[in-house]
Amino acid sequence: MPETKPSLDPVELSAYFAFTEVSSLIRHAVEQQLMQAGQLSYVQFQILARLGDSPRGSQRMTDLADGVVYSRSGLTHQAGLLEKAGLVTRAPSVDDERSVTLTITHAGRSVLADVFPGHIEVLKTLFFAPLSHQDVGALAESLTAVRDHLRATPPRSAAPRRRKTDR
Repeated sequence: MPETKPSLDPVELSAYFAFTEVSSLIRHAVEQQLMQAGQLSYVQFQILARLGDSPRGSQRMTDLADGVVYSRSGLTHQAGLLEKAGLVTRAPSVDDERSVTLTITHAGRSVLADVFPGHIEVLKTLFFAPLSHQDVGALAESLTAVRDHLRATPPRSAAPRRRKTDR
């Protein structure tokens, strides 16, 4: 019996290519705006925005890595750069002595306030402008379903660390 290779129908293929191209184009525009307005990389902005949005202005670094879909070591490096710039502080977690908590500073909130107007303008102009409010709602619903499906599997940063002897 011949094996059938997995394939995408034309609509699926079109949706996938449109999504990847839009994602790349928007990210490039956002990265340029963040660098010009606040000397922030995309990941640094994500970190600051998540901290700024959290009730205490703090999160465990592992949770941040999961949220921004970034490696633990990469997040540690970015946190170090943000800390050096005075935008965050790092401290042992009060809930788990093995964890480190990152907290946004007043300077970090100030940088967010500086970059947000331009960030919002880029999104409104490049992403939302060609869509109706109804289209945006449908897109949000569709992407939320995909995100929730992807998040049902724990992110790589939540997986147990492999020891050198395990390799």
